[in-house]
Amino acid sequence: MKDFIEQNNHSLCSWDPWDCNQRKIFKGDHVETFSTSREQQQEDHRAKRSHHCPHCEKIFPFLSKLKIHLKIHTGEKPYSCSDCGKCFKTSTVLKLHQRTHTGEKPFFCPDCGTSFSQLSHLKSHERIHTGEKPYSCSDCGKCFKTSNDLKVHQRTHTGEKPFFCPDCGTSFCQISHLKAHERIHT
Repeated sequence: MKDFIEQNNHSLCSWDPWDCNQRKIFKGDHVETFSTSREQQQEDHRAKRSHHCPHCEKIFPFLSKLKIHLKIHTGEKPYSCSDCGKCFKTSTVLKLHQRTHTGEKPFFCPDCGTSFSQLSHLKSHERIHTGEKPYSCSDCGKCFKTSNDLKVHQRTHTGEKPFFCPDCGTSFCQISHLKAHERIHT
């Protein structure tokens, strides 16, 4: 094998070990070079970096994302707000929540100047100006500005009423309907 390597050193030196397109296999007294397809390379890389949740079917490209996801199953909320005591799964969500106490609203609408504490709230607001409704119901085709509006609407098709009155047990499809109903008990 040593003689073979010395005799063929010129071809081995041209081999780039970091090139995913080029693979070399030592077989007996010769070296075989072969290329892999781009799809196969991507599949190989995905397989190496995929992290599977042991509780459900979800797969994550990074271990850090899996660790955050696992908190859904464990119920762990290690980050607590020093102002109100509310707990959160990630420090990022805690920081967003803390803006409710500080009043910080760093995101401004370029059309009307309204400010928001979260970028997602600004993006949702901007649809008022554009008229964009990117979320459509798969049952009836009706379109909505936010995914939450779509979720609420879909309950009209499923009949789901997840909000219950603690006093009389009546159920509602929207929390605002429950809040309005609760006033009859006071």
